[in-house]
Amino acid sequence: MSIRTLSTRIILMAGCHGGVCFGGVYPTSQVRRQNITKDKIPWLEKFPEYSPPYFDSDRLDGKPWADPVITGSFKWNVKDSTVDRRSFEGDYTIEDGYPLNPAGRTGLRGRGLLGRWGPNHAADPIVTRWKRDDNKTIVQNPITNKSILQLIVIKRRDNGMWALPGGMVDSGEEVCSAAIREFLEEATNSLQKSHDDNIALKSQLEDFFCTGKEVYRGYVDDPRNTDNAWMETTAFNFHDNTGDTVGDIALTAGDDAVGAKWIDVNKELSLHASHIDFVHKVAEILQSDW
Repeated sequence: MSIRTLSTRIILMAGCHGGVCFGGVYPTSQVRRQNITKDKIPWLEKFPEYSPPYFDSDRLDGKPWADPVITGSFKWNVKDSTVDRRSFEGDYTIEDGYPLNPAGRTGLRGRGLLGRWGPNHAADPIVTRWKRDDNKTIVQNPITNKSILQLIVIKRRDNGMWALPGGMVDSGEEVCSAAIREFLEEATNSLQKSHDDNIALKSQLEDFFCTGKEVYRGYVDDPRNTDNAWMETTAFNFHDNTGDTVGDIALTAGDDAVGAKWIDVNKELSLHASHIDFVHKVAEILQSDW
């Protein structure tokens, strides 16, 4: 996906009528985004009337992982010992001390619900297997004659949507390690398991998660994005071809999830943010039914 495509979708998801994009209310708040016509989304387009509201959620107050108020000490477009402020989309612009969303205007300034100014990096594991019948035979769609793929999803606590069991990359953490950690926390409730149980589970899955293939790295069309803070992710596919590894694991929601299950993959799925795009890419790679 190009930035140009994403910059259009960033407001389109709230609805456009007559060429005007109505930004809607920002999640968990009463703050409404400023309306923007599609041609005014790019920063290079002059828009003297652009004066969006500013919003930082009070949910960030006191959180050790959240940035403080911007000062002159911030170093942009670089990685230091604690925070990686580089964007997958290349260097972003700094205006009046604030980073500008590379996808364009969003109708809202500030950080919103996001902890970091600038890019907020996440990792999204796409854990899949083939759908099988009681005889362990792979099930095919009789219309397309293609095998049906299944996917592990979790139900998010914050918005109630089904999503990939991913999350934010911790400071100093490798992206692939973050993807594995988030899967274990959200889909197996590892935070509530005993130390011995977690050791056994990680040992069972270690080789499987070493086979992950990166399918996307870049900007994410996320409802929490603002002019000054935005989501970026690296999505990995972990495919259990035989169904003998993750297929036998009991799914239990944990951490930020309130549900976890296997679902059939198809184009009718409704998933959080850009997750359906990542799943579609996996379906294309595995040549499964869609």
